[in-house]
Amino acid sequence: MTENIYANLTQLGGKTVLPTDPSEAVLERVANPQADVDYTVRFTAPEFTSLCPMTGQPDFAHLVIDYVPGDWLVESKSLKLFLGAFRNHGAFHEDCTISIARRLVDFLSPRWLRIGGYWYPRGGIPIDVFWQTGAPPQNVWIPDQGVPPYRGRG
Repeated sequence: MTENIYANLTQLGGKTVLPTDPSEAVLERVANPQADVDYTVRFTAPEFTSLCPMTGQPDFAHLVIDYVPGDWLVESKSLKLFLGAFRNHGAFHEDCTISIARRLVDFLSPRWLRIGGYWYPRGGIPIDVFWQTGAPPQNVWIPDQGVPPYRGRG
């Protein structure tokens, strides 16, 4: 009989409560059934929200997370709840973006990961934050993140 790689998931398929803080969010993973193949997985969160740690005002971003999985895949509902936990979390754009990437890298040990945090303007200045674990694997197609530079109304 084949092992059920989904047996340990606790959040998928049932009602879950949005965590109030990213540190309380439970990420879940499943064994990658295609671990012998290099391929890219993309998650796009066009409505990411956090709070300015100084003013408490909301900040909004379009996040794009690309990764080449190794032995593990992140379960998407747990990722959604983790990202949602930033809704009431105060941190600067750079901290939010890099914290998300580092948590995923620590949890999944992917072959490669990159994140693009495309933050909408506050005070007239958009802030874009980019990070990756290193050079991407040679044999994998990694498309452009597809988010144009901010041009405002001009």
